[in-house]
Amino acid sequence: MSEANQQGHSRGIKVRDWLLAGGLTALGVYLMWSNIGTSDDQVRAAIAEGSMAHPMSSHSVWMIPVFAGAAIPVLWWRRNVVAVTTVSVVVMALHDVIFGWVTRCGAGLPLAFVLAFLGALVSERATAWIIAALVSLLTVLVLVVDATTGPGAVLLALPVLAVVFGVGRAARHRTALNRELEVREAELRRLRDERAALEVADDRALLSQQLDGLLQERLSQLTTAAESADGLPPAQAKAVLESIESRSRQTLDDMREIVGLLRGDDAALAPVPTVAHLDTLLARLRTGRSRLTVTGNPRVLPASVELSAYRIVEHLITALADQADTPIEVAVRFEADALEIRVNGLVDKAADLKAAVARARERAKLLGGSVDVKVARGRAGAVPQLPVLG
Repeated sequence: MSEANQQGHSRGIKVRDWLLAGGLTALGVYLMWSNIGTSDDQVRAAIAEGSMAHPMSSHSVWMIPVFAGAAIPVLWWRRNVVAVTTVSVVVMALHDVIFGWVTRCGAGLPLAFVLAFLGALVSERATAWIIAALVSLLTVLVLVVDATTGPGAVLLALPVLAVVFGVGRAARHRTALNRELEVREAELRRLRDERAALEVADDRALLSQQLDGLLQERLSQLTTAAESADGLPPAQAKAVLESIESRSRQTLDDMREIVGLLRGDDAALAPVPTVAHLDTLLARLRTGRSRLTVTGNPRVLPASVELSAYRIVEHLITALADQADTPIEVAVRFEADALEIRVNGLVDKAADLKAAVARARERAKLLGGSVDVKVARGRAGAVPQLPVLG
């Protein structure tokens, strides 16, 4: 994923950005206030006991707004983390020049570590090395005239900074892998749908051939039977006509069965999935929190309804998030003259919800049913209804 895509993914300021920038700024304000309130006698006593390395050069109240100028830009790190880091470096350099030896490490080092992690997390390799150089310079500026630690602390801080930067790069690599897996999973789903469509087309062609052969055979038999009735006594002719009627009805029944399979988009698939197989369908999901509930009067429904109900649920859940923390709920209610299904879950960003709903509605329409869908705040709720003719 390119740096432009990473930064363009979410350029708005999030709540966590306010918390992060606010926390760093508050820490800096507190530290600068401590510098202002520390007397020279206290500094000399601290140096004597070894808790400070150098006398303080300033107790100016202006240390607070200047240091805040280095921390507040973190609020916009999503837009351009390089620019934010550069601003922090420039402001910290001004702080060193203007106020000299004061304590900065308590707030300056967390600022450098945060920028190192964020820069490593969202930047391409070339940009990441630029950020690594900038945060290293920021760390040096924080410690070079730090009254508490002295410049020697740079040798300890830089290895820690490198570890934080490495953690950020590792997190970026893992995020990239997860995104690639999501893209590949979406592609596999698309290929699965295409393969299923090809299989259905082949099955339809086979059934069309069977239907044509059946008609030719039955019509030939009926023609032969009708011709044989010519010249027969009335009783025998009546028996032949009754036989023709019986065979005609059987032919119509066979034709209805095959045409029903053709309209149902599934032909001669064994075993044919039914409502009873929905629990198996949900069990194949990665989320362990999927749930199937059945209410009403469960019973065996016509094969076309059973198969359509299964396929509609299958279409809908392909558009729902399939992660460990995203439950998918399916509720089936058997009514006297209809089968109602409710499917609820988070919408998967990588899936095409409109296409899944269109396939589900097409399936329901074949049986005279409907599919109502509502999407709000990233959650989708679908209510397919299929009539059950007695």
